[in-house]
Amino acid sequence: MCVFTGDFLIKLDAKGRFLFPSAFVEQMGSDGLRSFVVKKDIFEKCLTIYTSTSWQERVDVVKSRLNPFNRQHNVFLREFFKDTAEVTLDSTNRFQVPKRLLTDSGLKDDIFIIGLDDKIEVWDADTYNAARPSADDFASMAQEFLGNLSV
Repeated sequence: MCVFTGDFLIKLDAKGRFLFPSAFVEQMGSDGLRSFVVKKDIFEKCLTIYTSTSWQERVDVVKSRLNPFNRQHNVFLREFFKDTAEVTLDSTNRFQVPKRLLTDSGLKDDIFIIGLDDKIEVWDADTYNAARPSADDFASMAQEFLGNLSV
């Protein structure tokens, strides 16, 4: 499994492509991973990119908890799979964001690519900067979420 770390400010070209960070290519190792699933994020106005393996793991979790013969579950499944696409890096490691996802996520010229363990988030730079917590708020979250852990 890949672990993506790092954040990168990158230019999106006029065709909706960006150069996949070389650090992420290196973090993928020699597995030859070039195929991804990109999805509109459930909670934020950004895109989330998964390797095929990490996407399948998420799908397995969702399917294990839902019954497709239950109407509400079926509605959730439809929404969960909506706004997803398979994307393969081209020979120069460019990632083509599908036009409908580009529009829905509000990506413009400058984008942030952020490695988050086994997934990658893609944000419009202005949207990302507006959504970030302050340093004090982040410190408070760390205290609340992790303060009682013994390491």
